[in-house]
Amino acid sequence: MFQWVVLIISLSVSLTAQEYSSRSQVHMGTVVTISLPAHHFDWIEAGFERFKAVENALSSYRSSADIYRLNREHNISIGSDTYNALRLSERYWVQTEGYFDITVGAITKKRYRFGADEQIPTSASLQSATLNFGAVHITPHRAVTPSDITLDLGGMGKGFGVDAVAALYRDHNITSGVIAAGGDIRCLDQCDVAIQNPFDPTRTTRYRTRHRQSAISTSGNYNRYVGTVAHNHLIDPKRKRAQQTFASITLVSTSLSNSDLDAYATAASVMPTERAIRFLNNLDLAYVIITTQKEHLQSAQLSTYLIPYPKGDYNE
Repeated sequence: MFQWVVLIISLSVSLTAQEYSSRSQVHMGTVVTISLPAHHFDWIEAGFERFKAVENALSSYRSSADIYRLNREHNISIGSDTYNALRLSERYWVQTEGYFDITVGAITKKRYRFGADEQIPTSASLQSATLNFGAVHITPHRAVTPSDITLDLGGMGKGFGVDAVAALYRDHNITSGVIAAGGDIRCLDQCDVAIQNPFDPTRTTRYRTRHRQSAISTSGNYNRYVGTVAHNHLIDPKRKRAQQTFASITLVSTSLSNSDLDAYATAASVMPTERAIRFLNNLDLAYVIITTQKEHLQSAQLSTYLIPYPKGDYNE
């Protein structure tokens, strides 16, 4: 069994088998780590190239990226990665009844400006933002948005990138290793994961995945914010303000993709508590939730996906 220790959001690698090789690069504003058996070492670079291709399509910072250009020109030709990501975003928007909405970029990119010249916007400025995914028009080769719409695919982009690399490896019969991008992880084989305590980064709860091809995603309010976590990057598109209920939500599944889990964790993070639990309970996944009040919740089916270590070290 391949051994992998993940501090969700902040990643570290613990390799206990010499036959594995691991490399890390920074993409999409996070550390991306790929670990594969040594005889597949050359495929690590191929994996990074595939991830970079996704970033070059979905980035809102790279001037050559489709999303960057769409946010400025509003009527552009797009590539297949962009089309597929936008179609998935549309599906997530419908499934979550609008709690997943990539037009939240009007707040994250225009108001808070996370990642560049960050600021704390006024309540009036937040409420004036235009959010309307229904106004986004997508065809296989073109996307069109109104001039007051700004897209931000940060709520599913890293998961989409992990899926793209996993698909590359699947096509070439690579069945062991780990792909990790921030809080989005795909264990091609069984692996060990650790969920970070959002109130004390030195403490984690450790698990082992039960199955191969496990997808894991964490969304948290403590990793990216301006000033304090009261101004975090998880924006409730209904109320047009940062969410204050959940410190972190971790999802795991073997049937859903990393893109799915990334989007569902993002959406659940900005829902009211009861609605979030109801939404997640209707999906083929398990969850571990830590609220901002330090309440620790987990789904009844968690043991279907994860095996807890005998002595976890999570302490509230």
